[in-house]
Amino acid sequence: MKERIVELIYKKAFKYSEEPVFRLVSGGLSRYYFNCKTVTLSPEGMYLIGNVIYDMIAPLNVKAIGGLTLGADPIATAVAYTSYIKGSPIEAFVVRKKAKEHGTMQWIEGNLDAGDSVVVVDDVITTGSSTIQAITRLKEAGVFVKKVVVLVDRQEGGRENILKFLAECGYPEELEAVVTTEEVMTLYKNKI
Repeated sequence: MKERIVELIYKKAFKYSEEPVFRLVSGGLSRYYFNCKTVTLSPEGMYLIGNVIYDMIAPLNVKAIGGLTLGADPIATAVAYTSYIKGSPIEAFVVRKKAKEHGTMQWIEGNLDAGDSVVVVDDVITTGSSTIQAITRLKEAGVFVKKVVVLVDRQEGGRENILKFLAECGYPEELEAVVTTEEVMTLYKNKI
């Protein structure tokens, strides 16, 4: 299943240029870009990602999986759906980029309570700032982060930044990537 995820990311989500032309969320320019929504929102991508990440986190005995909207949402939903089919339900949750401006004005949507254990997920990490933002909101809500899972690690320092932040929060320094830029670039080089 993982090999097929790498292929889908290469075919549907990956762009490459000899010159750094792709503007990243961090503001920097890069020679390559990942738009993983084309994979995470596809039926095959949801099926594969839901199964692979479920298998990665099932032994952790967490209540929920989620992260900062929008990158985390389809991944968390795919895992929650897969977990239910496999008879071991894991809730999905969403961390907003800004607090809800009406009603309860909350940052986190889903069935979470203080003291619950979760996995934080993201589609792509570069610097790790989106993932760190999600972890910050969860910590403020009294939720315990057991692990971080990312679909694509761009291998540009995000992993290290997230692990350092997890340690500062007193959470386990656990981060696992489904796919790395190195794996996609290997496929790219084999295709040219």
